[in-house]
Amino acid sequence: MSTLNTVLENRINEWLTPTFDSQTQESIKSLLENNQSEIEESFYKDLEFGTGGMRGVMGVGTNRINKYTLGKSTQGLSNYLKDHFSGEEIKAVIAYDCRNNSDTLARTVAEVFAANGIKVFLFSSLRTTPELSFAVKHLNCHCGIVLTASHNPPEYNGYKVYWNDGGQLVPPHDSAIVNTINNLKYSDINFKADESLIELIDEEVDKPFIDACVENGSIVATQVAKDNLKIVFTPLHGTSITAIPQTLEQAGFKNVHIVAEQAEPDGNFPTVKSPNPEETEALAMATELAKKVGADILIGTDPDSDRLGIAVRDNNNELVLLNGNQTMVVMIGFLLEQIKKGAGFRGNEFIASTIVSTPMLRTIATSYNVKYKEVLTGFKWIAKLVKDYPELNFIGGGEESYGFMVGDFVRDKDAVTSTLLACEIAAYTKANGSSFFNLLQELYKEHGYFKEHLVSLVKKGISGAEEIKQKMIDLRENPLTEINGSKVILIEDFASSQATNLKNNSKSQLDLPKANVLIYSTEDGTKIAARPSGTEPKIKFYISVQSDINEGGSLAEIEKNLDTKINQILQELSLA
Repeated sequence: MSTLNTVLENRINEWLTPTFDSQTQESIKSLLENNQSEIEESFYKDLEFGTGGMRGVMGVGTNRINKYTLGKSTQGLSNYLKDHFSGEEIKAVIAYDCRNNSDTLARTVAEVFAANGIKVFLFSSLRTTPELSFAVKHLNCHCGIVLTASHNPPEYNGYKVYWNDGGQLVPPHDSAIVNTINNLKYSDINFKADESLIELIDEEVDKPFIDACVENGSIVATQVAKDNLKIVFTPLHGTSITAIPQTLEQAGFKNVHIVAEQAEPDGNFPTVKSPNPEETEALAMATELAKKVGADILIGTDPDSDRLGIAVRDNNNELVLLNGNQTMVVMIGFLLEQIKKGAGFRGNEFIASTIVSTPMLRTIATSYNVKYKEVLTGFKWIAKLVKDYPELNFIGGGEESYGFMVGDFVRDKDAVTSTLLACEIAAYTKANGSSFFNLLQELYKEHGYFKEHLVSLVKKGISGAEEIKQKMIDLRENPLTEINGSKVILIEDFASSQATNLKNNSKSQLDLPKANVLIYSTEDGTKIAARPSGTEPKIKFYISVQSDINEGGSLAEIEKNLDTKINQILQELSLA
């Protein structure tokens, strides 16, 4: 028997002991008899924390989301909290989204906390991720948990941990908590809750959260402008139905059409293949409704309401779905312009984004003489900036994967406030003879045309993980020297924290935490990043190309040329 099989057998046998309930044991026995491949997938490794926490398929086993894997994580977190905040009354808040089993898993997490003497605020029904982030600070909690798997398929669920600043776990707490968890046995989990420590919450957090969303997302649009804006909204069967319609209404937007077929929370997501607002297909029903009612803007959110997809009318009055980079470019540009027109800049403002997002944000920040900070992929790093630079004023920030954060009252991507801000921009520009789309075009004219493209290669299971690992090895051992006829001038390897300048053959250190990301930059401004996903079985390639608007031609012609360039790069790298 191989080492892997021995390890696998030991793990399976442990789960057949009385530490685990009879239902779990029976499920494992059934898999052993009927599904050898599934039993191996379920036990071949431990489910790990990635950029967005712990996420995986629900089921029995060490590599699955279940009461024991979440219980062990919560036990480890409880131990760490009691050590780190010794002598304090420790408090935690828990939310969950629409996914199957999210409510029961949230209850299990609450019980483990309560069994360890930790006060728990548990939302009485599903709530958005940004509200959970808000609640951590609002209730003065030491940590927060949200049960969600974002836009993953229905068989997934997940567990995201927030620290006392309202942001997700970052160093040094993340690795320290993981080490604490890894040193535990499943028999160490205390499931015997002190029920007096569990308190159900709802409206006492809902109202201040929505008030804060309205305060941060309402900028300059008049009530007349808001009345003249037609909005179509779909929660894609997700949690945002509990917050976005209420926020829009309180902000004065009355002309909101909700996609009825997708309004009911449902973890099976029956009307879409994937509840991912990045995908045109997911917004098909909303698009039909938008055409029917003549909507100016269409917005869809993912299941836990931290990401949003937006479609707006172009110059031909056709609805076009913007990508995450385009949406945040408009939002940042609008926020900075309103500050300039209003009280003006104090000199301590900053915006933020990630290393795989559009370089256009840096260009915009420079034009306003505003500081720009760039971090690793994952919104936890943007939230960390707010904590690390208390002397600076965070205006907003986003990442290419359709996440945006307005101000710092929430410390994670926030589709609730971002939806309101998008509607505010659409109403204001329409009232002034322009549009959301025209504002994007004006930004291109001023700062240059930047175009991005994402390729996600799905590689499932053990063999897929090995394939992804080998792809990154190949890119490092056989680096690209030219991309689409343009010489590579810079290679940034965040795994080794080293940047190699090929123009002068020099090396320098990267001032960011280590991560499995590799970025190539060329003479003509092309940028390609390769990164395995931290929460999904994917390897992602981020392509960014650009063109100086002064080179001539219309915006449509420039975009066509950049599309051609992207297609040539895809062919060259065998990504098409």
